[in-house]
Amino acid sequence: MIVGYTGTREGMTKAQKKVIDIFFCDNDVSEAHHGDCIGGDEDFHKICRKHSIPVVLHPPEDERLRAFCKGAVRVERPYPYLVRNQHIVNASDLLLAAPKEEYEPDAMRGQGTWSTVRYARRSLSPMRVIWPDGEPW
Repeated sequence: MIVGYTGTREGMTKAQKKVIDIFFCDNDVSEAHHGDCIGGDEDFHKICRKHSIPVVLHPPEDERLRAFCKGAVRVERPYPYLVRNQHIVNASDLLLAAPKEEYEPDAMRGQGTWSTVRYARRSLSPMRVIWPDGEPW
């Protein structure tokens, strides 16, 4: 299974990290994709590396928040945030989303994690939202 990830630049909570760690223990993940930004992407990358899962980076054109994660098997061409997020969804069999909010907010500009979740939903792509307390949706 190829897993994509979207999350907040504030990083994952301990509970979200634990859920993803357990998910990797319980599932055969052959590859992981993320956006190579500071925070959640870095956290996800570390968990992937711990489980020896090959990682593909989808960096943003704007490098100000880029993490430059090491050890990826491939780095895709940079794109604007929303476009690269769609590429992550399209490349994945399942999207894991780790938002900072405890509920889904109304749609508005500047919500990369939620715009990615909404894109996955519209495109009927399988996904799991992992809330800050670790509860899945």
